[in-house]
Amino acid sequence: MSRRRRRTNRPSHDRWLVSYADFITLVFAFFVVLYSTAQVDRKKVSQLSAAIQVAFQQLGAHPTTTSPTQVPVEINQAAPATVLPADEEFPDLAALRKELGQTLEPQISRGEVTLRNGRDGLVISLKEAGFFGSGSAGVKAAAEPAFSRLARLLAEGKYAIRIEGHTDNLRIHNAQYSSNWELSTARSTEMIRLLVVRYGLDPGRLSASGYGEYHPIASNRSADGRALNRRVDLVVLGKHETVLTQDTGQENVH
Repeated sequence: MSRRRRRTNRPSHDRWLVSYADFITLVFAFFVVLYSTAQVDRKKVSQLSAAIQVAFQQLGAHPTTTSPTQVPVEINQAAPATVLPADEEFPDLAALRKELGQTLEPQISRGEVTLRNGRDGLVISLKEAGFFGSGSAGVKAAAEPAFSRLARLLAEGKYAIRIEGHTDNLRIHNAQYSSNWELSTARSTEMIRLLVVRYGLDPGRLSASGYGEYHPIASNRSADGRALNRRVDLVVLGKHETVLTQDTGQENVH
């Protein structure tokens, strides 16, 4: 009786080739991706990135603050932005200050209006005591003639105006406003509404902001200081002269 040979299953020593082939394939694919990425048109990528940023800004996802002298850049230049002439963008405000001083002399003498030169131009400061009721954004009826004279002078020139609302540090809470932020912003926006609707100023030259109690011009520790801080500043953007004093080296704006 013949004996059959038993077949033995010997382990294969070539199975590593399968893993090696898979590894080489992945490495090849990785370098192909790197090469294709390096060949992308950088200009197109830049344009796409800029377009996405503009879209987010228009949707309000990433709002930006633009100063009145900055000009927005159009990606495709489909609607070129209007550039103001230099003499209109930075008008000389000396004549305007002189006219305002004469027109508002009664209010200035009573301390209801102050005029000063700031870093950005002429600052017309309207005090709450003369122009607003306590905790209210509306202009007082008694102050309307003075405000009308002011608005008509501003309407005669093509000025860019930034309107800033300010309060003292005493907390406010009434039926209309729950914070000083709201009151200061409401006063500045109400001022813009009057200038546009009643006096015909160009809305494109106006901007509003509310600073609450955080930009005082006097100490809030006294009643007189708090009265000075409760104000609305109309900043007429224009030329100003900066001089360095010899003693301190500090800037003085004239």
